[in-house]
Amino acid sequence: MADETHLAALRQGVAAWGAWRAAHAEARPELVNASLRGLDLAGADLAEADLRMTDLRGTILSGATLNRANCAQANFFKAVLDGADLSGANLIGVRFLNCAQLMSARNWQLAFRDPDLACGARVPSIASPAELAP
Repeated sequence: MADETHLAALRQGVAAWGAWRAAHAEARPELVNASLRGLDLAGADLAEADLRMTDLRGTILSGATLNRANCAQANFFKAVLDGADLSGANLIGVRFLNCAQLMSARNWQLAFRDPDLACGARVPSIASPAELAP
C-alpha cells in the first residue's frame, strides 16, 4: 500500500515532489498500488520508487527519472514515457506497455522486462530477486 505522505507530496506536483525528495533524500518513495492516473509527472524524480501495481494510465512521465524503480505489474495504458530514464527499472509483469512507448524512453534496454518487451534488444537477466524487492 502507498505511503499517504509520499502520495500527497507527489500529487502536489513535480516542483513540490522535488522539494520533498530533496528534504527526504534517504526515503524510498512507497507508491505501491497508488492511482497516479492522468497525472502530469513530467520530469519527476521517481528513482528507486516502489511503484508495484500502480495505476499509471494516461500519466505523463516524459523526462521522468525511473532509475531502479520497481514498476512490476503497473498499468502503463497510454502512459507517456518520452525521454524517461528507465535504467535498471523493473518492468516485469507490467500491463499495457508496448514497444513504441518503451522505445521512446532513455535506457529502456537496461530495464528488467518480460521477453515480449524485448523490442529488438537483449533482455537483462535479473541477478537476484532481492534486487527487485521493495
